Amino acid sequence: MIAAGRIFLLSPAHLGGKRAELLLGGGGRFALAERLRQGEAVPLGEAFSFLSGLYFRGKVAYARQFARPPAGVAGVQVITSNRGLLPVDTPMTANDLRAFAGTEIRADEPGYRGPLRRDLTTLDQAAAAAGDAPEVVLLGSVATGKYVDVLLDVVGERLLFPTEFVGRGDMSRGALLLRAARAEVELAYVPVAGAVRRGSRPRKAEASDGDDRAKSTRASSSDPD
Repeated sequence: MIAAGRIFLLSPAHLGGKRAELLLGGGGRFALAERLRQGEAVPLGEAFSFLSGLYFRGKVAYARQFARPPAGVAGVQVITSNRGLLPVDTPMTANDLRAFAGTEIRADEPGYRGPLRRDLTTLDQAAAAAGDAPEVVLLGSVATGKYVDVLLDVVGERLLFPTEFVGRGDMSRGALLLRAARAEVELAYVPVAGAVRRGSRPRKAEASDGDDRAKSTRASSSDPD
């Protein structure tokens, strides 16, 4: 049976390190940091794209290109540490972003697991009300249980991931996703349940594979994956 829709769940950016300090610590002298310092809310995806660099920008571009959500369901949602799932365009203040750093992303952390299960269940109920049971594609790490252990409990066999993610690092995944989005060629997916989630690493992505700024962000980008 072919699923009537497809939504994407994106793993979050890391709220520690030099890029987070630049964005939220008051010292950044660039437009995004200035907006947050002045109390403005910015889209979650824009903030995380700065924090995580090529990888998160690749996830957003790819998910926007290929999402087919049921009516009433956001097609691109971000897994957060303590607020469950948030649509990628959700407005966030500096304090909202800082609050994410207070909860660790672990499958046995109630402050993380509870909101995520709640929102997954709400999403499924909304999809069922629309007569739809969408596939759910995780664009994030499947090598550990921090995401999949929670997602599988609710989504089950509808939880998929791109087969080409196995063995790749963040930079390589980001470049892969940007190429696929630009070419409008969707990757192949397999169910997370029962899949081989670790493997040998493909060739290292170069800057030309995805973004001419990749070399400058390689040392500073970070993601909980």
